[in-house]
Amino acid sequence: MTRTPYEYAVIQAVPRIERGELINVGVLLYAQRHDFLKARTHLDETRLLCLDPAADVTAVRAALESWEATCLGGGASAGMKLGERFRWLVAPRSTILRAGPVHMGLAADPAAELERLVELLVH
Repeated sequence: MTRTPYEYAVIQAVPRIERGELINVGVLLYAQRHDFLKARTHLDETRLLCLDPAADVTAVRAALESWEATCLGGGASAGMKLGERFRWLVAPRSTILRAGPVHMGLAADPAAELERLVELLVH
């Protein structure tokens, strides 16, 4: 199979922005040639609560679900193209969830590559 370019960013939880501490909680992957945009998330509650014992785990989980829904065209992203959704999600923000820097790669199967990146960078 031919490998094609993709872009990805690690989704990070930053429960106390003033401390600058974070944990990786997911990966967002966009492959334009495959019309592919998905987020896979995994929240390690124990790690999150180590950074901030008062963190609202339920709210963080809901926010992560909204990232996955945005990839699928849910909510305000309904009329956006995949590339627009990806750029919206990776735009800088000052919330408990943010995207890290965008990186590039090559893969024949974006879905398999997303799973590989989640295992490597999140689990």
